[in-house]
Amino acid sequence: MQTRRIGDVQVSAIGLGGMPMSIEGRPDEDRSIRTIHAALDAGITLIDTADAYHIGADEVGHNESLIARALSSYGGDTSGVLVATKGGHLRPGDGSWTLDSSPDYLKQACEASLKRLGVEAIDLYQHHRPDPRVPYADSIGAVRDLLDAGKVRMVGISNANPDQIRQAQEILGGRLVAVQNQFSPAFRSSEPELELCTELGIAFLPWSPLGGISRAAELGGHAAAFAAVAERYGVSPQRVCLAWHLAKSPVSIPIPGASRPETIQDSARAVSLQLTADDLAELN
Repeated sequence: MQTRRIGDVQVSAIGLGGMPMSIEGRPDEDRSIRTIHAALDAGITLIDTADAYHIGADEVGHNESLIARALSSYGGDTSGVLVATKGGHLRPGDGSWTLDSSPDYLKQACEASLKRLGVEAIDLYQHHRPDPRVPYADSIGAVRDLLDAGKVRMVGISNANPDQIRQAQEILGGRLVAVQNQFSPAFRSSEPELELCTELGIAFLPWSPLGGISRAAELGGHAAAFAAVAERYGVSPQRVCLAWHLAKSPVSIPIPGASRPETIQDSARAVSLQLTADDLAELN
């Protein structure tokens, strides 16, 4: 497994996104645990979660708790695994997603995530999404306070634009280590954020890098160039897609979601697929 950097920590160049194991359509817990263990077996050392990855209002943090159980039951060494979580999104239980990025809520959410993950400090805590009711500076100031208090080891932001990235970097005193935005063959509007992260040396974590839960399995049907390159190499279009993400920038660390061992194992193999300049021109 190749590695890339988040802050001063080396992590696997491919991460595991935990959301599909906890929201609508999720598998049973046994399969989810096997999926996380398969990721660890493949050398993946970055797992991304959030307190909002759940269905019912009475199970906030379902995915965080699931990951904690999977890590504790794994037979190998997990000391090098970085678990990234997020706060600021809520799911009231009716299928909707709401926001609360007030400083008080973010600090309460962090305390709850600490307990569910069973850690003294969260490896990477990410502000989940800007809340139009709360000044962005206030939200980032709250996560800065968590960093200063030692509640979190590193801070990232998600769903941010270039101005917000620069603002967060300033408020955090140059300590912003990661930006997590949507980016995929079908959703490329985060190119400016990727370019800025490359310039600043900040890790860029594309979420839904294969196009999202409902489209990932049919990626080759939606993106013909990826299917064509995959056929030439005798691999899946999904593997080509993740190799494309890696080739886009040395700071790109895609975090494909998975709910089956086979899919995350295939994703992990993307680090070994070397795309040529002609391949990349075709895909771009």
